[in-house]
Amino acid sequence: MNLNQDARVMLNAMREGILVIDTQGRIVFANRAYREFLAQEMGGETGPVEGKILRELRPGARLPEVVATGHPILHAPRMEKKDKIYFVNMYPIRQDDQVVGGLSVVTFLKDAYDFQNELERFEQRSKQVLRRVNKANSARYTFDSIVAVGENVRAVKALARKAAETDATVLLASESGTGKELYAQAIHNASARKNELFVAINCANFNANTLESELFGYVEGAFTGAKKGGKIGLFEAANGGTLFLDEVSEMDYSLQAKLLRAIQEGRIRPVGGVDEIEVDVRLISASNADLPAYIDKGKFRRDLYYRLSTFQIHIPPLRERREDIPTLTDVVLSELSQKLKRSISITDEARRCLAAHDWPGNVRELRNVLEFSAYLSDNGTIVRASLPEHISRPAAQEQEIPLAQRVRNFEREEINKLLVKNGTDLAGKRKTASQLGISLATLYNKLTD
Repeated sequence: MNLNQDARVMLNAMREGILVIDTQGRIVFANRAYREFLAQEMGGETGPVEGKILRELRPGARLPEVVATGHPILHAPRMEKKDKIYFVNMYPIRQDDQVVGGLSVVTFLKDAYDFQNELERFEQRSKQVLRRVNKANSARYTFDSIVAVGENVRAVKALARKAAETDATVLLASESGTGKELYAQAIHNASARKNELFVAINCANFNANTLESELFGYVEGAFTGAKKGGKIGLFEAANGGTLFLDEVSEMDYSLQAKLLRAIQEGRIRPVGGVDEIEVDVRLISASNADLPAYIDKGKFRRDLYYRLSTFQIHIPPLRERREDIPTLTDVVLSELSQKLKRSISITDEARRCLAAHDWPGNVRELRNVLEFSAYLSDNGTIVRASLPEHISRPAAQEQEIPLAQRVRNFEREEINKLLVKNGTDLAGKRKTASQLGISLATLYNKLTD
């Protein structure tokens, strides 16, 4: 077994000690780093070593054992006479399924420490870059983004501003679609943590095990399918900033205990890990469920509820803040005009229909209705006829409509929803008819019926 000159040059350039022996235990090659290491162990210059029997120079050498057994020895710690620690990886060299020699790679502890420190510095730099990138896509909304015309909403907004001045936990308790994340982002951006990350997660989207690994991270090998190297959790990612837990009411009861401990101790333990990680995170939670009722039913921990709700903020539903509807409508239409690249307006009659609706879906429903109506308005003006029929027709009048007409109205609304997605040209109408399982002629009939 011979090494060509190019291989020798490359191996001599390495900081690790490289040793190659044949099946007789004779040294075939030792690079410069290994020869220096050997000289230190033997207390002086060794002279040429190639061709010598390894165990005559180092009686305790284990590389011949690797050659004899064909099994590598990895991460073996050793110590020089001068108390310098090193680690050795030893491998059999095979050719045509036959062991033809052995290779030893010596890594000195100082080099290992230097490498670890460099890795840590690289990881820190990577985290800083990641935080800067994420910050650009983090919390976009401020208190200026919140429409508050009605007196009750102005009071809520003022309370949220007070909460932003503290580092206390906040619980946003309100119906779905009222803008809880908007408030959470505004609180973050008005707080002392505004230059750090805002990280959001919807607890209802994950089962207990997945949510735990999302929040706390996991170490390599924690479970089947775990990523190599593990994964950082959202608590660690949001360190120094704000973590927003939406629909916290849907968190598994057993996981609630771990969340409570993280809040109380300021420390987390990744799934499958042993060491704890210190975190400094401001928590904002949101729920559209009745948490006190959940507590009575044994679905939510009372102690966690008190921990999460130092500041409890109730955002009124849209039906209780009708003064906001005109301004909210104008804000949404302005956004739609930019999105659709054409001016979108609304008539007074259509506005009155919006003001009379109870909006069970709150601001989210208002936004969806306006977008739907904007797509149906040919000239960019939303009129009463552009609105969904359950909004354009008063409830009292709706009750007087015969069943057959209600069915036709429902069918027309469902068709229009698909046309908004698929397009109102011939191709879009054909696709809509196909999705509904009807012919194109039937589609036209139902639209004109």
